[in-house]
Amino acid sequence: MAETHVLFVEDDDVIREATQLALERDGFMVTAMPDGLSGLEAFRERRPDIALLDVMLPGMDGVSLCRRIRDESTVPVIMLSARADSIDVVLGLEAGADDYVTKPFDGAVLMARIRAVLRRFGHAGIRGAGGPDDGRADEEPHGPLSFGNLEVDTEGMEVRRDGEPVALTPTEMRLLLEFSSAPGTVLSRDKLLERVWEYGWGGDTRVVDVHVQRLRAKIGQDRIETVRGFGYKLKA
Repeated sequence: MAETHVLFVEDDDVIREATQLALERDGFMVTAMPDGLSGLEAFRERRPDIALLDVMLPGMDGVSLCRRIRDESTVPVIMLSARADSIDVVLGLEAGADDYVTKPFDGAVLMARIRAVLRRFGHAGIRGAGGPDDGRADEEPHGPLSFGNLEVDTEGMEVRRDGEPVALTPTEMRLLLEFSSAPGTVLSRDKLLERVWEYGWGGDTRVVDVHVQRLRAKIGQDRIETVRGFGYKLKA
């Protein structure tokens, strides 16, 4: 099996070199770049399996780089931010990032988040989260499902709105699959973090909120309803 190729863009030499060594020890192939412009060039030339982007980068910041990558690809992106409460986190998610990790980060946490994102993106099946005890029904829905003007093909992994195809990232697709598997049922942010992002503990619910906003923009603002204080539900 081919090595998973990681693009790591970080301007701090110590962090970049130490993290690259840790990733390589864990079996990844790594292309490490010190700034946003060289990171974009490396992305276009080498087409990595996943990108790790620091938010604060010279030349082109990480949020702008994420946006440029997302314009060209659905490759998974994890943002690295030094401030967990910073607007940078939300900006990165809105730009198309799939998750973020706060610096300074524990190497084991970073590896776990990388592997979780890769599983979501089909390296171990797009529906690969969860197991026999995750509270789901034994049988998930198969074939096209219709919700008003929205059609979700759970086998072909395709979505159509008013008959026109809707381009979703794998994370957005997986989020929609969770909603469509239980239309009309309220799913809490914590439950969505567990099922879609594979957090085994309470994570940052901003990840869910921003992805719901992105999904609404593509499938219709009124298709996913906010149930204040509880979570979200897909209108049947």
